[in-house]
Amino acid sequence: MTHQFKGLADADVFSELIRLAQKPYDLTGAGALLADGRLARYVCRSELWRLHYGTERIDDLVLTSLQELADELRLVEQFKMMRRGAVMNRIEGFASENRQVLHTASRDIFDTSPVEPQASREARREIEKLKLFLSDLETGQLVNKHGQPFDTMVHIGIGGSDLGPRSIFEALKAYGISGRKVRFIANVDPDDASQILSEVNLATTLVSIVSKSGTTLETLTNEQHARQALERAGLDPACHCIAVTGEKSPMDNPDKYLRSFYMFDYIGGRYSSTSMVGAVMLGFYMGFPRVMEYLQGAGMVDREAEETDARKNIPLLLALLGIWNHNFLGHPTLAVLPYSQGLHRFPAHLQQCDMESNGKSIDRKGATVVTKTGPIIWGEPGTNGQHAFYQLLHQGTEIVPVEFIGFSHSQYGMDAVVSGSTSQQKLLANLFAQMVAMAVGQSSDNSNKYFPGNRPSCLLIADRLTPKVMGALLALYEAKIAFQGFAWNINSFDQEGVQLGKALATDFLKAMTDSSAKFDSLEKVFLNQLVDVS
Repeated sequence: MTHQFKGLADADVFSELIRLAQKPYDLTGAGALLADGRLARYVCRSELWRLHYGTERIDDLVLTSLQELADELRLVEQFKMMRRGAVMNRIEGFASENRQVLHTASRDIFDTSPVEPQASREARREIEKLKLFLSDLETGQLVNKHGQPFDTMVHIGIGGSDLGPRSIFEALKAYGISGRKVRFIANVDPDDASQILSEVNLATTLVSIVSKSGTTLETLTNEQHARQALERAGLDPACHCIAVTGEKSPMDNPDKYLRSFYMFDYIGGRYSSTSMVGAVMLGFYMGFPRVMEYLQGAGMVDREAEETDARKNIPLLLALLGIWNHNFLGHPTLAVLPYSQGLHRFPAHLQQCDMESNGKSIDRKGATVVTKTGPIIWGEPGTNGQHAFYQLLHQGTEIVPVEFIGFSHSQYGMDAVVSGSTSQQKLLANLFAQMVAMAVGQSSDNSNKYFPGNRPSCLLIADRLTPKVMGALLALYEAKIAFQGFAWNINSFDQEGVQLGKALATDFLKAMTDSSAKFDSLEKVFLNQLVDVS
């Protein structure tokens, strides 16, 4: 199937974009940001989000060429194929996972005619199981052995089973059921599990263990920590542990788990936050109606992403602007800077989702790529970052494009007026000021106070960070990543680079456990095993 698509360098418009990149729009010129109503014209709107991109180094000619690129590479067509169940997770002619990519089906549950009926039916089945589970908690049908309600959930997973759910939980803390708490364990470092388990009341705690295969070493190790802690407290782990796993995996065992929810092969870990991977934890914390709002927001963006006009399709436009900055202007990194404390872990999730997806050097035919693929993704929330790394953003030798994220209103609606303005007003004033400063720069006879400007950025802004808006933001970035992978003609849905490290870790672990007679230190194990690996 992949042979019918070509990559970025093969596009007819590629050379025109190279030519345009020789003299990109100058944001520092007198009135450059106000010329021709630029800031008002360069806005892409959806039902929940607005993308302001007048501070990018683009003009109408560049936008037209980027649209031609999207059309020629059939980016929206490929996205539609993905949503409808095409086998996209493959490398032509080489052994690969060879799977469908259907994370979008986990939120395509509201229409009577979903685009991939079988996967949507399976998603609805799990949603109904979740609804029953949450109802049993709410009505007191599901309690501990003393008849007490469960008030805490410890979520155990790693990678996509941790980063996405954790970032969304942090974003939606404002919407929790009174008295409910969620804690996370991911790192195989025993101190992580020990600390978390010592800080909760195990008698009223549910432990949700998340592993599609049921064999993830770090997760199973942390599960054992939790089971031992429950046993030491005189509790039966089978009455406290929940499995989120693949059907018929080793963890799909009613003798060991209170409830089981299923993950599916066609949903990759880093795209699984709208599946039971995220929904079980979120449902426990904020209730079933809020989870459905979250899924609705994601589903809305999936449908919006099928719009062929890039000026009306936020994830497609964001993908094309990223390609312009990365492939044509030559900027190797991207900072995602949310001006929202709730999103303080969202850049970490995007690091995995983007860099694990598009950090590839072979195309879908197994050949070495001839253009740069995924950029390095990083970020922290504003305004904290302004007092840390923004110096480099403004005056450093490395130009870093920025995707700002902001909200007109705070979540909690509580604020303080200091010096005549609220905290939310100060937050937004800082955000807008950073965009203008990076774009326009500053002239000065004092070279230390000179700012070169022409630092591209854009702004995603919504009214308030709600469950629906968070679902939409997540799906927006998932679609952006897929569009960019299609443009680079790579398989964005496997992660062989992760598998190599796992295999070598197994070898080192075996050497450590067999080493008592051979070595007197772990360092010697490392050095000797390194020789064997080499």
